[in-house]
Amino acid sequence: MRIAIYSRGLESEQLEGLKVLLSEFSQYNIEPVIYQDFFNLFYSSIKINHKYSTFNCSTDLDEIDFIISLGGDGTLLDAVTFVGNRGIPILGINYGRLGFLASIGRDEIHSALEALVKRTFMIDKRSLVHLDANMPLFKGLNFGLNEFTIHKKDTSPMIKIHTYLNGEFLNTYWADGLIVATPTGSTGYSLSCNGPVVFPDSASFVITPVSPHNLNIRPLVIPDDSIISFEIEGRTDGFLCTLDSRREIASKEVLLAIRKEVFNINLVRLNEKNFLQTLRNKLSWGLDKRN
Repeated sequence: MRIAIYSRGLESEQLEGLKVLLSEFSQYNIEPVIYQDFFNLFYSSIKINHKYSTFNCSTDLDEIDFIISLGGDGTLLDAVTFVGNRGIPILGINYGRLGFLASIGRDEIHSALEALVKRTFMIDKRSLVHLDANMPLFKGLNFGLNEFTIHKKDTSPMIKIHTYLNGEFLNTYWADGLIVATPTGSTGYSLSCNGPVVFPDSASFVITPVSPHNLNIRPLVIPDDSIISFEIEGRTDGFLCTLDSRREIASKEVLLAIRKEVFNINLVRLNEKNFLQTLRNKLSWGLDKRN
């Protein structure tokens, strides 16, 4: 079995967890395939006593069984760009803060590896957004697991986002920005802008305005077989658009459209965990702190 390891980097006190992970690899005769930039950060601190390889880009992952993300949700979103349409299951071990996606604790490394080896895990299929534009954006990586956003630049005035649903005019959002979130992304940026939480298998998009000028504008849940298109109007030459944590500056003349991506991302879930438990644990639902 070959398992890729991706991380942006770990703090020095977190390296013990990496040592445990590599020790478990050795025990189960798993060959690690380590992201080259990450390997360069720790190779002088940790000895690897068995065969290993490194990878630099998505084409190096053709014979990989799983990819493990070490970090927070942002790290896992980076891993998604490497996996793309290859269908490689992603397991997220949380070294960040909240950890909605990277929900496996660092104290669960042994049980997580055991589940991979014994095939006693579950796969959650998560939908993505796909961006179409009349100019090149995001270097061809025009998909995102959490959300697509349109946002004004820095301290520039609000922008007008003329929004169409399947070619029919929906609304002009006069706001700082607009979010189109997947069900997975409904617990991210959209939630912080008062968007609803929707279940991962709900087959929907959430359109959430960012600081709208008109207070009667509210988030909207629509079917994910819809095509959402935009025209941007503003006083500055350009605006920001993002896919997850990646961003580009686009001109006002660009035409943008969002639809559901044709492939899914496979997230590894341990059998005892589910979405309701994640909500309760991460959002402290049902927990009374008054006493």
